[in-house]
Amino acid sequence: MKRTRHSPEQIIAKLREADAKLASGANIGQVCQQLGVSEATFHRWRNQYGGMKAGEAKRLKELEQENARLKKLVADLSLDKAMLKELAEGKW
Repeated sequence: MKRTRHSPEQIIAKLREADAKLASGANIGQVCQQLGVSEATFHRWRNQYGGMKAGEAKRLKELEQENARLKKLVADLSLDKAMLKELAEGKW
């Protein structure tokens, strides 16, 4: 199966399309096949993006990226602090 990345806006559009098809009587398997995604992906998308608007999803993605960047920064600074502390104590 081909793996492609979808933008949050694309995911929300696909979820809206899926909701319309499910409301018209299609089952989840048929909808997933038409969307070109697995059922697991569909359920993950629904849990993560269900009920969101495209702008909210884009903002969520930006916040997740910023959070990852800040976590890395904190980890780097903690390592620097530990190294400086060892150096000050003369442990090397």
